Amino acid sequence: MTGDGPWSGWREAAERALYGDAAITGATGGAAETADGPLNEGPLSEGALSEGAGGFFLREAPASHFRTAVHASPLFAGAVATLLLRVDEALGHPPVLDLVDVGAGRGELLTGVLAALPPSVAERVRPCAVERAARPAGVPGRIAWSGRPPAGTTGLLFANEWLDNVPLDVVESDDAGRRRHVLVRADGRERHGGPVTGEDAAWLRRWWPASGAPGERAEIGRTRDAAWADAVGTLRRGLAVAVDYSHTRDARPPLGSLTGYRDGRQVAPVPDGRCDLTAHVALDACAAAGAAAPGAGAPQLLTQRAALRLLGTDGRRPPLELARTDPAAYLRALARAGEAAELTAPDGFGGFTWLVQPVAVPSPLAAVPAQPPGRPAPS
Repeated sequence: MTGDGPWSGWREAAERALYGDAAITGATGGAAETADGPLNEGPLSEGALSEGAGGFFLREAPASHFRTAVHASPLFAGAVATLLLRVDEALGHPPVLDLVDVGAGRGELLTGVLAALPPSVAERVRPCAVERAARPAGVPGRIAWSGRPPAGTTGLLFANEWLDNVPLDVVESDDAGRRRHVLVRADGRERHGGPVTGEDAAWLRRWWPASGAPGERAEIGRTRDAAWADAVGTLRRGLAVAVDYSHTRDARPPLGSLTGYRDGRQVAPVPDGRCDLTAHVALDACAAAGAAAPGAGAPQLLTQRAALRLLGTDGRRPPLELARTDPAAYLRALARAGEAAELTAPDGFGGFTWLVQPVAVPSPLAAVPAQPPGRPAPS
């Protein structure tokens, strides 16, 4: 697609930009080219993605452009390993224990979890990375690589910052307060498309009601609901966890949250294939969709701070007495506490939300009272 290419809805544009033309599954309802004129006459981007080229995530290593909790500290993989041990116990220690990482990047989390497990458990684990990009060099041979979550999973399905990259359509209220699809071109310019109707309108009424103010924006999360429900549906028994920055129905961002990342910096969301495109997740809507899967129990939303603390990740400083009796151990414990503090900081990684969905087993995190999901600044 060139800089003066056709208008399309944000979902289609983001699919093409992130995953290439082959990833586009069809146009979204209402995003027709019945436009009134530009909403955003931003500058043309250089090097717009050409037709048929691979998308951003098929070419780029995510860690080169944004930092997640997986990259921040090995303590995160250690906490997921602890969670897997608890799932293993809830399952009665099956001979094969599945560990599925959805949105696996370059396999960093799976590699870290396997290293953190006791050898007697690690040898029973069947790890699978779910990622649209091709298998990178250096991933251990025992890790399976797939474009979709495998069916019949018994164990833990973990999706860290995956749903925020599932493309969705954007709507905006016009001067009369009517919600209309936002059309976009590869250069980032926008204009209004057709009115929102059908299933999109029904989703917005239930999960993102309008205030009626002109210029108010919303992001239709139906694609994410469906993706999460499909992922939960692959579990025979076990636990599915989605971790992301999120919002709930009573605190949706009035201007939406769509943004871009490139080279570690936040940039304008331009669907030209040169940056990550991400938006906060309506995890309350995803929770309702996942809870409808066969065998699913009650979903739980809690902050990452609460989840990691339950799993043994604590940012408190070691006692000063340890500095006197064993200075080297004190310094190691102090470094570990610093990493844990970053992972649990309420205004950072600790403010992310965990959506925990048990299937045919009790949740190992059920003892934690539900807490309202936060909306931290993206990493």
